[in-house]
Amino acid sequence: MTAAFETGRAALADVVAIPVTPFAEDGSVDQDTHRALLRRLLDGGIRILTPNGNTGEFYALTPQERRLVTELTVAEARDRAVVLVGVGHDVPTAIASAQHARDLGAQMVMVHQPVHPYVSQGGWVDYHRAIAEAVPDLGVVPYIRNAQLLGARLAELADHCPNVIGVKYAVPDAARFAAFARDAGLERFVWVAGLAEPYAPSYFSAGATGFTSGLVNVAPSVSLNMIEALRSGDYPGAMKVWEQIRRFEELRAANGSANNVTIVKEALASLGLCRREVRPPSKPLPESERDEVAAIAAGWSL
Repeated sequence: MTAAFETGRAALADVVAIPVTPFAEDGSVDQDTHRALLRRLLDGGIRILTPNGNTGEFYALTPQERRLVTELTVAEARDRAVVLVGVGHDVPTAIASAQHARDLGAQMVMVHQPVHPYVSQGGWVDYHRAIAEAVPDLGVVPYIRNAQLLGARLAELADHCPNVIGVKYAVPDAARFAAFARDAGLERFVWVAGLAEPYAPSYFSAGATGFTSGLVNVAPSVSLNMIEALRSGDYPGAMKVWEQIRRFEELRAANGSANNVTIVKEALASLGLCRREVRPPSKPLPESERDEVAAIAAGWSL
């Protein structure tokens, strides 16, 4: 295990922030606001950033915009944070994005779940292997949302690609996660609870040591409070944070997570930090529903 991979493994055992991508009035990426939001995360104590994650509207960005978001994030992170760049789509596109991230100085890539109606177990391995082998000096983190995938397949991938060092597991089933992690190798990978704070306590009890967060864009201290409680084994303390964020996360998860990003951007807009606009197939929150989100954000005493 190289020193770079050890640094990546340590970084994953934390609050893995998924920054939003703010848009300007003309619909383009608002670069100045984006950098300001990244600095706010860094100043708030966040030490790993994931540009081009789902909270960043990965699938709604053009290839050029995804490159821009990566460049802005690496430039702001410098030596203050590890950068885990989201890559995906077809294999050549994913490889090009990973190589771009490597050339900029990012330390890791997160490979989005393949978006295809027909994903075989062996094909899943082949997809990730092609990407991981193209950037052997980068840590690779598969993003797993497929409840049918077997832990043995992840172990097979890592046998071929030792740079697969962590897993973002986002199947909403703590028992399945516990089994999958043990079948793949609990100590072999860093396990990141990929469904954020609501699932973090249950996933930590089964072996996770980090969790992703979109809420962290709004209230970094709240997310950090939860992981500190979990690290110390203070599950009652973690559940107090869970209760504090419950309504916010319920709003994000409602209707099949239709407003997952919308709620985060609405909270940021209520604080005057960025515009509320999201891109289709997401949609801004109706005015009649904005007050509740603003009240929640204000109540976190930011």
